[in-house]
Amino acid sequence: MRERAKSFYIVFAIAAALVLPAAIALRTVIHPGILQATSNDPTPLGFLLDLLFGNAFFIFPNKTATLGCEVPAIGGAIPIEEFVFYLTGFMLVLLSYIWCDEYWMAAYNVPDYKAAAEDIPRIARFHFASVVLGVVLIAAAIVYRKFLSGAPDGFPWYFVYLVCAALIPSAGFFHTAQRFINWRAFSFTFFLLLLISLLWEVTLALPYGWWKYRPRVLIGLHIGAWFDLPIEAACLWMAVSFSTVITYEVIKIWKALGTRALEALFGIPK
Repeated sequence: MRERAKSFYIVFAIAAALVLPAAIALRTVIHPGILQATSNDPTPLGFLLDLLFGNAFFIFPNKTATLGCEVPAIGGAIPIEEFVFYLTGFMLVLLSYIWCDEYWMAAYNVPDYKAAAEDIPRIARFHFASVVLGVVLIAAAIVYRKFLSGAPDGFPWYFVYLVCAALIPSAGFFHTAQRFINWRAFSFTFFLLLLISLLWEVTLALPYGWWKYRPRVLIGLHIGAWFDLPIEAACLWMAVSFSTVITYEVIKIWKALGTRALEALFGIPK
């Protein structure tokens, strides 16, 4: 179990080792270059790589980059690709992790879930550190928006949403799932998806107007060298990967418990 906890901290140490030099290098770009499109429709049907979200945090200025099929929603119609993203994005995270866990990095997974789960009194166990970390991150985002961003009128709703998306499963199940997670498989999944996401968002989606962020719902911290990319974009895949992997591992643990699965979930006798 101690080895599993060590692997968890190593993943975030690697992330810090990559993020800090990148942040320093990107901050040196004082006058970033600007892409000048040579056509009003530079990427016809760009939906094949389009990451589309809802109206709460985004706008979709380049309508010709989608199929043109829109779904009515609060705040106005949104492209159908929005719903495709939620399905395929989740599947990509899950399948990448399963592939690494079961095949490529199988030497580091838990071979017998039934035996490993025998001492679990209940699956849902409150993880206080997750809540504290979430509150600290949200408070830091609000402080930055109100006092350091230069635009205090907005509120970092998008970052709050990302923190809550990762916090809710973590607060309830991380205590149990931590020693079952294959942290090497998780790190590969996270860094792969982060690389792909940043690659097409910075070089394609934002420059060509596939989607844009609503300024009033952001922290106000941007990466100028990457087409003024908001910091929330770099946090998205961590939240998605973390919550997806925890949910997957909890389901595996629950299934491994067999006849006492109901009792172990919340500690309720059958």
